[in-house]
Amino acid sequence: MQVFKFGGASVKDANGIKNLASVLKKVGYQNTLVVVSAMGKTTNAIERVVRNYFKNKKELQSAIQDVKKYHNDILLDLFDSDIHPAFKKVSTFFDELNSFLKTNKSPDYNFVYDQTIGFGELVSTTIISEYLNAIGLKNSWMDVRHYIKTDSYYRRANVNWEATQSEIKSRFKSSVLNITQGFLGSDANNFTTTLGREGSDYTAAIFAYCLNAESVTIWKDVPGVLNADPRYFENAQLLNTLSYRETIELAFYGASVIHPKTLQPLQRKEIPLYVKSFLNPEDVGTTIGKNKSLDPNVPCFIVKKNQVLISLSSLDFSYIVEENISEIFSLLHAYKMKVDVIQNSAISFSVCVDNMYDNLEALLLHLKAKFRVTYNENVSLYTIRHYNASALSQIETGKNVLLKQLTQETVQVVTK
Repeated sequence: MQVFKFGGASVKDANGIKNLASVLKKVGYQNTLVVVSAMGKTTNAIERVVRNYFKNKKELQSAIQDVKKYHNDILLDLFDSDIHPAFKKVSTFFDELNSFLKTNKSPDYNFVYDQTIGFGELVSTTIISEYLNAIGLKNSWMDVRHYIKTDSYYRRANVNWEATQSEIKSRFKSSVLNITQGFLGSDANNFTTTLGREGSDYTAAIFAYCLNAESVTIWKDVPGVLNADPRYFENAQLLNTLSYRETIELAFYGASVIHPKTLQPLQRKEIPLYVKSFLNPEDVGTTIGKNKSLDPNVPCFIVKKNQVLISLSSLDFSYIVEENISEIFSLLHAYKMKVDVIQNSAISFSVCVDNMYDNLEALLLHLKAKFRVTYNENVSLYTIRHYNASALSQIETGKNVLLKQLTQETVQVVTK
């Protein structure tokens, strides 16, 4: 059993879908599960639908039509006639989306987000499955929500491993090519949940673990895992091999090529992970596995944009001690802030967070009741694994450094 994952960039248009089929033909698709993300920038487009639902109802239908037209254009490029069953199946999903938005009574943004956002994956996999069947690559379309069961932590759900393994064991048919969605699951009430942005990698790993797969391959628009994101850093290098531990470290610090939770289930069963190019599928790419070392041994750069640096000090110059820190973290948890860096001294405490749930204002109001608070929005957090003086200079030159933290292997720098 092998598990393949294709991201949105690989299936952003009809040519991308045809290329996916070509990749399967070149590398083989027997006993294969293909996990697919939403097409192109569809997730961003559906996020606009959710925002309009709450804040701008006049533009809601226009935003939905934009998403529908994008997928309809791809269908027209793939199929000779609009009477092909794929058109009706896709249209049915948009009917379901409209029906939910008309009947929903919940004011919870995160709940509505999860019930809405997954239509991107449901539509993309339906189109791909229908196209593969049309060209002779017979496959079975699976609704991943019947297989991956989670809690109700909408937008960042936690997997119920016992229930998930039970569903996969009883439902999954390994003898055929299977196509399913990344990113999605469902809770005990069968409401849709999501595993966090870029969660399709994690979906592939969950299935691999439960199916005792031989390997997982993530197909990207880059030749493999690079030591830096080429969008932000020049002269990025291909990493030939990585250990699970090193990759988990890179993912934890925010390397976008692998979802942070992906490696844990793979490591537990020592399932190798390959990262390859869907443009050159027969190239070697990057291998991540047991007893692999970082090759070549070079500094690895990670940047996270649009972070918030919050600095706290006591109002009476008393020490920031365990009791204060416990209270601070309780508030960070309550307001769903993802913590990326912590630094403290006797009377101050700084934390760099990701404000993905837009709760910053409420958090600051709460903190100001007990602490002197300063903060900087839209800061950048740079992390360098296996840093050297040259790598550190590259990051700091020309920037205002707000915080720096060094350990033996890693340096983190917050800049404005």
